[in-house]
Amino acid sequence: MLLIHKTGPNRVDIELSAILDSDMMAAGLDELFEASQDISNGVMMYKIPSFSMPTGGALAAEMMRLPKLFSLIKHFSRCAVLTDIGWLQTAARIEGALIPGLEIKCFDMADEAKAEAWLARFADKEDDFGGDMPV
Repeated sequence: MLLIHKTGPNRVDIELSAILDSDMMAAGLDELFEASQDISNGVMMYKIPSFSMPTGGALAAEMMRLPKLFSLIKHFSRCAVLTDIGWLQTAARIEGALIPGLEIKCFDMADEAKAEAWLARFADKEDDFGGDMPV
């Protein structure tokens, strides 16, 4: 299941669990695009308590939306990834190193409060310094 929640004007939370089929992937990604369209310099909380490889149809649904996914990344500056799955943490760190303008930090599931604090510090900094002010 892919659950998408817009929890604030510049924040989206995602939870991924269970095996995704093509319909679940398509609906989840479309919901993510809709929730993110008016966000700029946003933050994301991505929770992955368990992981099962998506079906071939789900991967095809994601591939069909790759151009929109690349465009979506520009809406976010920080992403906290919560998972206890080591290889997913490693993959997220690699993505963070490869995607310009997006800082990804991984946390264990038990450290959700630390992840929330990390995202909140960023939001506070933007408020203090007027993140949308012209330079």
